[in-house]
Amino acid sequence: MKILANDGISKSGIEALEKEGFEVITIKVAQNQLENYINEHQIDAILVKSTTQVRQELIEACPSLKLIGCGGIGLDNIDVEYAEDNGLHVINTPAASASSVAELVFAHLFGMVRFLHSSNREMPLEGDSRFIDLQEAYSKGVELRGKTLGIIGFGKIGQEVAKIAIGLGMHVLATDEEITSAPIILEFFNGQKTTFTIETVTKEKLLKESDFITLHVPAQADYIITKAEINKMKDGVGIINTAIGGILHEVDLVFAIESGKVQFAGLDVFETEPTPAVQLLMNPEISLTPHIGAETKEAHERTGTELAQQIIQLLS
Repeated sequence: MKILANDGISKSGIEALEKEGFEVITIKVAQNQLENYINEHQIDAILVKSTTQVRQELIEACPSLKLIGCGGIGLDNIDVEYAEDNGLHVINTPAASASSVAELVFAHLFGMVRFLHSSNREMPLEGDSRFIDLQEAYSKGVELRGKTLGIIGFGKIGQEVAKIAIGLGMHVLATDEEITSAPIILEFFNGQKTTFTIETVTKEKLLKESDFITLHVPAQADYIITKAEINKMKDGVGIINTAIGGILHEVDLVFAIESGKVQFAGLDVFETEPTPAVQLLMNPEISLTPHIGAETKEAHERTGTELAQQIIQLLS
């Protein structure tokens, strides 16, 4: 069987699949050439990330396809219902990137509360001429310990975020439409571990009481954070979005930053990827990364291994 890993797969994933007799093709095929390539080479499975679209038209035109795999948690680029209705397996790896995304949340948080996102812009330009001024400007940081982190969406990634927050001594509030409670297990270097049970709360309570709010929900029909929700938050709140563009109203966010209601934001995802709005890119109070939440070596390895295990189970 032939597998097209159009957006790549880890070496460990390739080795596991080849050991079971699968042929893995890692060439990158352009979106407009996918149909021809799949049909010409009689591809049995296609593996993608967020950049490759597997829509109804492609599935319909490629009868050799038996499986669609997505590296990560999101399936927004795949017409899942149509694929499954037509007998295809659709798989993903919801746990593989959870730690990587959670760590990026705190990369943004640590950077913002100590103004690293601004300081790293200013120091190369004026560090030699305005050192004392910059020192004064960035000497009003705060510690995360003792602060309240609100987590909207308490699935695997949200729970990984909670682990780090608890380890830092933060108070955690979480809300989720389906999950009412979750055990958060902290495992330490010496083999010890301890479990905390987090009971979810209403979104209203979370918005009102959180010092920082981080978003971890899948694509929605509409925004979950707009001016209305921001107005319910504490003054000076920080907002992080490493989930998906289109759930945080970016115009309302910029307005809230300019008014002082929101002190800063950390964004890894954007409504108009791959061309984020200039108002976001140029705003000095926004910490920015180019959709790299799941992009670590460790996450790639786990993703490849998990995809391989599922494919072997389903197609062997």
